[in-house]
Amino acid sequence: MSSIQEITPLANKIMRKHFLCDSCLGRLFSKNLKLSSDKLLGKKLKQNISKSKTCYICKNLFDDLSPYLKLMLESSSKYQFSSFLVGAKIKPSIIDRDDYIRSKYRLQGIDSIKTSLTHELAKKFSRKTKKIFEHLNPDITLTLNIKDHTCHLRSKHVSLQGRYKKIKRGILQKQKQCSNCSGKGCRTCNMHGLDGYDSIEGKISEILFQKFGGTTARFNWLGGEDKSSLVLGTGRPFFVRIQNPVNRNIRFPKTLKINSLEVLDLKIISDTPRKPIPFKSQIKIKISAKNPITSKKLKKLKQSLKSPVVIYESSGRRSEKKIFDTKYKKNSENTFTLSIDAEGGLPVKRFVSGDNVFPGVGQIIDNICKCEHFDFIQIQMITNN
Repeated sequence: MSSIQEITPLANKIMRKHFLCDSCLGRLFSKNLKLSSDKLLGKKLKQNISKSKTCYICKNLFDDLSPYLKLMLESSSKYQFSSFLVGAKIKPSIIDRDDYIRSKYRLQGIDSIKTSLTHELAKKFSRKTKKIFEHLNPDITLTLNIKDHTCHLRSKHVSLQGRYKKIKRGILQKQKQCSNCSGKGCRTCNMHGLDGYDSIEGKISEILFQKFGGTTARFNWLGGEDKSSLVLGTGRPFFVRIQNPVNRNIRFPKTLKINSLEVLDLKIISDTPRKPIPFKSQIKIKISAKNPITSKKLKKLKQSLKSPVVIYESSGRRSEKKIFDTKYKKNSENTFTLSIDAEGGLPVKRFVSGDNVFPGVGQIIDNICKCEHFDFIQIQMITNN
């Protein structure tokens, strides 16, 4: 059926049995006729039919969509967004009646009532807000519950990358999770999933929540360090994803100082990396030994570390890390400083003591060694370019 004249007999047949509103009647034929407005087509097909009855399918839901548009506008009023998607939860009885009509009259290839409803609401919302309707990756998704007369909004995450420098000892990298929700977010932690803001993760998260709003922040660090370690040079790269942000268009200064922490080049990116990023670190390790250290042993240490270090985890996993360069400086009879340029992910303390790391520093110099502290002088991402 490719013309109004051809579909009119079937439309009249349906209307004699089941009165339909303009939108529901037009929807049954508009796609085949390649028309954009269900309502205008329905009105044309019903020129000589009384309009005082209740629609069999939607119960006159389409007569006034303004209350639902108002809900959408109120829900989204505080959010920054440029694109949106609309979803809807409709009473099963409406869907059942729609399916019955389509099946009885063998109507194929037409939009469902839910599709038609969300399309109409999206058009109205777009006209009001001047924002773009986007199917694939919208900034916000509005889901209307027609039965409960509510609107739920979900905001697409914002991803950022940056680097941090830790210029004072005594700060943990990771924040403890909220004990009430195990990091998922609850009223106790204001939906942030953290038990405070006294770590590097906590301090950066606090700034991000102030700027973006949102709920949880998920970090991906390029390596980690001890509470007593410093992170110097150009800092440690990290990526973070803010869930359900309110604001999206935030710019940061090149350097953001938070007490003894410096956050550098923090900026919004399209998404966080899906795979681990390889990196290498220049690490300065202060080591103490139980017995006196000889220069001969330290020379042996430098020579031995030209081969990869093998690491065994309690899970049985085995990995290897390369050490590209080694320097040492003897500080006293029982202490020395080891400077290495190593592949990212080397467990420094275990490497020194030889705890399931082969060869460990203690094994090579035939001594019982302890890592007093270690600092990161430089951390560099390894790219394929």
